[in-house]
Amino acid sequence: MITVNQRDKIEWKENFSVSDLFMEMGYDYSLITVTINDKYIPEEDYSSTIIPDNADVRAYHLAHGG
Repeated sequence: MITVNQRDKIEWKENFSVSDLFMEMGYDYSLITVTINDKYIPEEDYSSTIIPDNADVRAYHLAHGG
C-alpha cells in the first residue's frame, strides 16, 4: 500500500513509478514537487523512480501568482 499526502491509499504495484502514480491519481499539474519517505525526487526522475511498498509519498502542487 502507498500513502499519498497522508490521506490517499493506493494499492502498491510492482514497477510502479512516480509518473504512474500521477496518472492513476489524475495529477496533471505542471509544478509538482515529490518526496518518497522524505527523500526529494527530481522531476527528471519521475518516470524512472519506482515507489516501494508501504511508501509515504508527498506530492506538493506549487502555486504561484500575485
